[in-house]
Formats: sequence, structure tokens, C-alpha cells
Amino acid sequence: MVDISGKSVTKRTAVATASICMSAKAFRHLVTGGSPKGDVLETAKVAGIMAAKNTPQILPLCHPLALTKAEISFSLDKRKYSVAARAEITCAGRTGVEMEALTAVSVAVLTVYDMMKWAGQGMTILDVKLLKKTGGKSGDYHRG
Repeated sequence: MVDISGKSVTKRTAVATASICMSAKAFRHLVTGGSPKGDVLETAKVAGIMAAKNTPQILPLCHPLALTKAEISFSLDKRKYSVAARAEITCAGRTGVEMEALTAVSVAVLTVYDMMKWAGQGMTILDVKLLKKTGGKSGDYHRG
């Protein structure tokens, strides 16, 4: 790991998104709560939060961080039969939380896949990306 002991503790935030597209049939079941595994979006939310908190166990060179906020939300696109996951992660620390936000949305959409695969495996995970990050020496980033 990189030595971050000389860095200042600042408020760090990151927002990331990812989406998953599925068949009309699978989307219909998702919207109506028809998964035999239970509440898909609530489970995906918890999975995303757990992933953010456990990022250093998944990505070997990430520093363990004391997260102060891990919020996962979803939006549904009925025209595209897709679900977009959004994570907002915050901490007061010496390094950023971009990887925690990206891990959170990745695991959230993977959880949707896992819980909806009974309706067909033809789902596609798309557009895992960082939208913004704040704090730290490198300054702020906002995707244009």
C-alpha cells in the first residue's frame, strides 16, 4: 500500500453509478416484487453498503477506512428495462473513497443480477463510473 501517513485528514466523498439492463419479463417481475429470493432492491442496497465497507478485503491495495456515510439508491428506467444504482460514500480520512463507491455500485448491480437470473441470464451490466469525488490533495473531480 502507498504510505498516506503524511496526508492531511479531510472530508472525502465519492459518487458512482452502474446500471443493469434486463428483459421486459425480468424487469416486470422486479418491479412487481416477483423474485423468489425476496426484495431485490433492498437486498442490493444492503449488499452495496457491505461492499463499500469491505472494499479493502476485495481490492488488496485499498486502505481500510472508517466510512461515515454509505448511501445506495436506485432508479428504474421502464423504457430501457434497466436499473441504475447510485452510491454516495463519505469519510474523514487521508485517502479517497472512490474505490468504495465503485465497489458499492458494482456489487449492488451484481446482486440484482443474482436475484433476477431465474427470469433469464441475458442481463447486461453497464456504465460503472465515478461521477464525482471531493477532498484531498488532488482536488475535486466532476464528470462532465
